[in-house]
Amino acid sequence: MTDGGNTDDATGSDPDWDFFVSYTAVDREWAEWISWQLEADGYRVLVQAWDFVPGSNWQIRMQQGVQHARHTLAVLSGAYLTSIYGHAEWQAAHAADPHGFKRKLLPVRVEDCPRPGLLGAVVSIDLFHHDADKAGRHLLDHVRHTLTGRAKPTTPPNFPTHRPNPPTHEPAFPQCHFHYLDLGWLWCVGSGGSAGLTA
Repeated sequence: MTDGGNTDDATGSDPDWDFFVSYTAVDREWAEWISWQLEADGYRVLVQAWDFVPGSNWQIRMQQGVQHARHTLAVLSGAYLTSIYGHAEWQAAHAADPHGFKRKLLPVRVEDCPRPGLLGAVVSIDLFHHDADKAGRHLLDHVRHTLTGRAKPTTPPNFPTHRPNPPTHEPAFPQCHFHYLDLGWLWCVGSGGSAGLTA
């Protein structure tokens, strides 16, 4: 497993993280679970729960994550959307790549929450409707799509099945057929099955 957060800054070189995981305190369990999945698959991760250790400057580490990580993974929830620091982190990532060509900002929704404002235009990875096993595979598959910029399947698609052609002509206007009844009334029966009385 890659030890994602430990980078020797004394060399003067920029840290080399694949992901900076941005989250709010109530979603720490999600942030750690996501970080573990990523590091187990070989990615380098900076996450506050593991890397902002005693003696470190958390503001500097946060700034390093936003500036130097290739991608900011935002753990998106209702609580995150109200977080001041969360808001600043995802906006910084968006500002660095406003057109999304580098896919700098990667929202991962852990609950069915809205994506307001600029977040609404960024395609997210949704984990909240999967169980643990499927969520891990879903996360890693879509992370690979993010890195490659394409979601082409590994097996050929099935041959499309034949679908009946829709009608090529306009349906006829329903006709009304009259039938005489007692007392001089007429009973009108339309082609659609509707009926009515007329004098």
